[in-house]
Amino acid sequence: MQAQLIALDWGTTSLRAYKLAAGGQVLNQRALSSGIMQLPKGPRLIHGEACSDGFELAFHDVCGDWLDAQPELPVIACGMVGSAQGWREAAYRETPANVASLGNALETVRSRRGTEVHIVPGVIQRSTLPNVMRGEETQVLGVLHSLPDEAAGDLLIGLPGSHSKWVQVAEGCIERFDTFMTGEVFAVLSEHSILGRTQQRGQGFDAAAFDRGVQVALSVDGDSGPLSTIFSARCLGLTGELNAAAQPDYLSGLLIGHELAALATVQRRRRKAMALPAVLLIGNAGLCARYQRALHACGFAQVTLAEQATERGLWQLAVAAGLVRPAAIPSPSMEL
Repeated sequence: MQAQLIALDWGTTSLRAYKLAAGGQVLNQRALSSGIMQLPKGPRLIHGEACSDGFELAFHDVCGDWLDAQPELPVIACGMVGSAQGWREAAYRETPANVASLGNALETVRSRRGTEVHIVPGVIQRSTLPNVMRGEETQVLGVLHSLPDEAAGDLLIGLPGSHSKWVQVAEGCIERFDTFMTGEVFAVLSEHSILGRTQQRGQGFDAAAFDRGVQVALSVDGDSGPLSTIFSARCLGLTGELNAAAQPDYLSGLLIGHELAALATVQRRRRKAMALPAVLLIGNAGLCARYQRALHACGFAQVTLAEQATERGLWQLAVAAGLVRPAAIPSPSMEL
């Protein structure tokens, strides 16, 4: 099949490239550790000329040979590459945001080789406490576009990660979202606090320890919030109730449990009902498995996983921008 688009997911720590055919079908993909905060350093020769621009070097490394073979291929990129620290800033678009509104607001930067790179803007939610996303909007819209209308009617989309996002959608739009810094807090506590002194990491997933942490977050002891419970990760080790290898997964379960308990409370308040919405998870398979486990414990009965969200979203945004022609896109692969 003939390639029609190069799609880049360019974040803080990583750069993923997809060569897409009609309908967004993936022909080839690559991943480099060349996020915007760890770009390659020059000078280095590119087509016979010295180059020291880290963005140019990373762009050449990840898809230069694809463009050498097909110079006419359009390129679209999402993620932190469009931030103020990125290659070219793409201003946030306000909620509600959909494929059309984002696809018609791409920012363009011309690379040294002459290829225009079209950058997707992030999304901002203005309220008393404003909220932003950059990159997640593409994943959400990629999945949302492929769902039947009835499936998207009462759906909460979750994107676990350093800054977990929980997105409410309506009529094909991102309506509102919440952010929990669970992953980053876990990393800080494990690497830069006293809790990490007794942890032994890299021993594989300890399901029992993780579940214990979730249950503590959901218990009466957890009602005061995470600041009142996280020290238990150390105390249970000191009393011999939690060995060093179990402590990281206990802390993970504790923090995720607090996140999801708060999420459930917010959802019930907004919905004015005890029933919780169906959840669709997007992201790393291992992390999504943890969240799926904890979601069930927190009362979210229907949880599914989505695949290929980013590349589907980038394809749909390229269609909306007129970079490629629309074509039927395969239904997303989901698992219960």
